[in-house]
Amino acid sequence: MEETGAWELPSELVLLRDNIKKFMRGDVCPAEETLEHDSYRMPNTLLEPLQKKAKEELGVWCMNTPKEYGGSELSLLAQAVVAEEAAQCRMGAYVPACGAFGVDPPNVIFDGSKLQIEEYGKRTIEQGLKAFVAISEPGGGADPARAIQCKAQLKGNQYVLNGTKLWITGAEAAEWGIVFARTDNGITCFIVDKGMEGIETRPVPVIRSYSPSEVNFVDCKVPVENLLGEEGKGFALCQKWLVHMRIPYSANVIGIAQRSLELAIEWAKQRETFRSKLADKQAVQWMIADSEVEIRAARLLTYQAAWQADLGHDVKVAASMAKLYSTEMAGRVVDRCIQIFGGMGVAAEMPLERWYREMRIKRIGEGPSEVHRMVIARDLLRN
Repeated sequence: MEETGAWELPSELVLLRDNIKKFMRGDVCPAEETLEHDSYRMPNTLLEPLQKKAKEELGVWCMNTPKEYGGSELSLLAQAVVAEEAAQCRMGAYVPACGAFGVDPPNVIFDGSKLQIEEYGKRTIEQGLKAFVAISEPGGGADPARAIQCKAQLKGNQYVLNGTKLWITGAEAAEWGIVFARTDNGITCFIVDKGMEGIETRPVPVIRSYSPSEVNFVDCKVPVENLLGEEGKGFALCQKWLVHMRIPYSANVIGIAQRSLELAIEWAKQRETFRSKLADKQAVQWMIADSEVEIRAARLLTYQAAWQADLGHDVKVAASMAKLYSTEMAGRVVDRCIQIFGGMGVAAEMPLERWYREMRIKRIGEGPSEVHRMVIARDLLRN
């Protein structure tokens, strides 16, 4: 649908969006169609040509990583534009563009020392390594300032970590990770290598096709050189990570809602029931209209938050608004689209039932809806 109105994307981002859309429809999705419905990894034989094209022809590679370390260093608004288009494949909710644009290391690593950035950030880009971020714990993940009970005790020239992290994405396949633990001075951020003694991971199956992990630390010895930032200042790094990640996260679910609606519209225009097209029935028309309105509203909230972040503004509340509305909207839109398709909507040959499961999780990940409502309400009542 043509975009109209007073606010429009800059021309260079329109071009970027159109190029990504063409790449997704012409290259990524056809490659993904050769895989099983619930696949969450693309084999290297298919992935490497896609990555080569993304990097060399599109110039999009590890979008959040500074150019000096091998990334594209896109603005947050540009990242949102790419994230929306890159989500429009079956595994797009977990691995945008099936991994064609590379995987950024956790952005907090770039607040580390030059040596840490070289060893973990740059090496991750160059070698295609995987990393995880461990914040949530069994006692709660929505309030990290109080819920973090994983302890790190300084003993000589190393910290000894003890505790459990839960719902950690990508920990099973990762080579290293960022862990937030409690020290005497408060929450502190550490870099851990998966090869360190005292680290154990196990998958925790959930309703989607891939599993997060439980990560246990039992007398895990971490050198003082692996302290990221200052002791006791880890919560600020945690907040920075969470707030900025919520914007591409929001754009991701908008992309899935957009593609779901496109599929439903195509179906409604060709499917006949009771001697007329589905598209002629008011009930279906209203589902389509409501979905389009909500998608546009979510997109504007998300793009505005990204734009404000690029200007250097505090976007904690704006990012919460975008995340809250986008994830709840996407769940409603995918549900409506399944209803329009009827039985075909829950068939494995369609991506909708997989996206439906993914959207249920998206309302919890990056902070549940209730926490974001609390953030928004507190800001309004305080001011």
